[in-house]
This record gives sequence, structure tokens and C-alpha cells, in this order.
Amino acid sequence: MRDLKKKRLLARGWKLGNAAEFLGLTVQEELLVAVRLQLAQSLRRRRESKQLTQQQLAKAMGSSQSRVAKMEAGDPSVALDLLVRSLLALGVTPRALGKTIAGTKPTRAA
Repeated sequence: MRDLKKKRLLARGWKLGNAAEFLGLTVQEELLVAVRLQLAQSLRRRRESKQLTQQQLAKAMGSSQSRVAKMEAGDPSVALDLLVRSLLALGVTPRALGKTIAGTKPTRAA
């Protein structure tokens, strides 16, 4: 956001912040959301790089296309272990998985 716009909003009584502050998330909760989203994005990129449809990936995992769509969207109803297992099924190494998670940063200081 541009500085001039920030100044105008603050002058009119608006409070500026990020989604984590708005939702009242702890740093740990914010990191968990960030990890989930990072894994979801990684799953989609890996699936697309292998030129697989969501339905093809679902079949290979013994799941459904709608479940794959939820995984890729970072849906909170999807367990983290399912995201991890699906990435491993696509050939992601544990080291690469660790790098994906290690690259996750909160939007505020821990």
C-alpha cells in the first residue's frame, strides 16, 4: 500500500494490519497456516509439473478429485499428513519437503 494512502486511512481512524492480527492468531497458529498453504502450493505445482489432473492424482492416491482440490486450496479440513503423503506420492523427497516447510515465514516476528 502506498504511503499516502496509509496516511489517509490512519488519519480517518482506520487501523492497519495483516490477516493474522485481524484474526488474533498466535505466531504458532500463523506459522501453521503458512505451512499448510506452502504445502498446498507445492502439491499443485508438483502435480502440474507431472502433467497430472486432479482426478489422476486422486486415483493414484486412492482418494477423490474433490479431496485433491481441497488439498490444493489449503482447506483446513485436510490433515497435514495427507498433504505430506500426497507430496511423497508425487516423488517429493523428504529433503525437498523439509526445504518447503523451512522456507515458510510468519508475517510478523516470532
